[in-house]
Amino acid sequence: MSFREVQETKARLNRSELAVPGSQSKFFEKALNSPADVIFLDLEDAVAPDQKAQARKNIIEALNDLDWSSKTVSVRINGLDTHWMYRDIVDVVEQAGQFIDLIMVPKVGTSSDVYALDMLITQIETARGFDNRIGLELIIETALGMQNLAEIAGASTRNESLHFGVADYAASTQARTTNIGGPNPNYVILTDPMENELRQEHWGDMWHYALSKMVVVARANGLRPIDGPFGDYSDAEGYKAAAYRASALGCEGKWAIHPSQIVLANEVMSPSEEEIAKARKIVAAMAKAEEEGMGAVSLNGKLIDYASIRQAEALINKLA
Repeated sequence: MSFREVQETKARLNRSELAVPGSQSKFFEKALNSPADVIFLDLEDAVAPDQKAQARKNIIEALNDLDWSSKTVSVRINGLDTHWMYRDIVDVVEQAGQFIDLIMVPKVGTSSDVYALDMLITQIETARGFDNRIGLELIIETALGMQNLAEIAGASTRNESLHFGVADYAASTQARTTNIGGPNPNYVILTDPMENELRQEHWGDMWHYALSKMVVVARANGLRPIDGPFGDYSDAEGYKAAAYRASALGCEGKWAIHPSQIVLANEVMSPSEEEIAKARKIVAAMAKAEEEGMGAVSLNGKLIDYASIRQAEALINKLA
């Protein structure tokens, strides 16, 4: 390990993150009673421009009137390039900040974006005398944000998680797709002709690089990496496949843009009993090897060593 120790952010169960439009107050209590780990009340993309002010009022009222203590609650504000953003922060945090765990920031492009929000939130918290400290969820969904990812991740001690916003990222990079996540039939590898002159197509994951890079930067800065939306909420198997890929790369959770996706995210992002049992066997085998003065040992025909312990412990810790 490096001499520099990575400081982990505040631990939160973050397998599923349910998006709820601030303009649709009828959904608030349903979200509250759902199995979602995190709920983000949305003021941005899910709210039409002429409904922004009312959505803000709806969220403030709901935060004050409903008991959100069983959930982690986030509010997605509008982008820093809009004239709605400052009111989102000032009004919501001043009037309901004591009930907010996180602020979700869309289209973060530079570390200065994070610094500016940190300053504003800090001033409000100090002025109001809040006991809680609001964390930040940062959505990486532009080419600029991906370019400046490392600086963004380290820009504030409020930072808790990085999220991959696939739809706006596709628009920003001018990718040729209109899907929100999922595969692309044009992103394939064509094999050379076989003996029968047939050629096979192997589909790839066009989001792999961006998501993998975000996971690396998040972990290097002690933050939670979270995969963003999967647009086709009628395709449960497609959603699970995307979630499994994200989980394999190291993501802790995935968005749910429809209530039906919550259970799927919770299932995929929770280690299976078989995985946990295997991890515990590795830890036990290495403990025995250590007692016998060995730094490595064979388990079921496979070599395990201290690196194996770190992998196993990371998996077991997901249950905490």
